[in-house]
Amino acid sequence: MRVWLACFFVLFALAEFFDWVKELSLPLPIYILGGAFLAVASNYNRLVAPYLSNSSDTALEGSSEQLQLEALERENSTVNEAVSSQLEGS
Repeated sequence: MRVWLACFFVLFALAEFFDWVKELSLPLPIYILGGAFLAVASNYNRLVAPYLSNSSDTALEGSSEQLQLEALERENSTVNEAVSSQLEGS
C-alpha cells in the first residue's frame, strides 16, 4: 500500500510539474544563452581542455593513440595474411 501511495504522489507531482512548465514562457535571449551554454558544455573537452593540459598529458595521449594505431595495423596485417594464405590454399 505504501508503494502505491508513493507512486501516486510521485506521478501526481510530475504531472503538476509538467503542467507548470508548459505554462512557463521565457524570452528568446534566454533560449539562445542556454543553447550556447549547452554547446560549450558538451564540447568542453575539445575546446578548453587542450589549452589547460600539460605537455606531458598531450605526449601520453599521443603515445596511446600511436599504440592503438600500431595494434590496428598488426591486426589488419594478420587478417590480410590469413586471407592470402586461404586464397593460395584454394
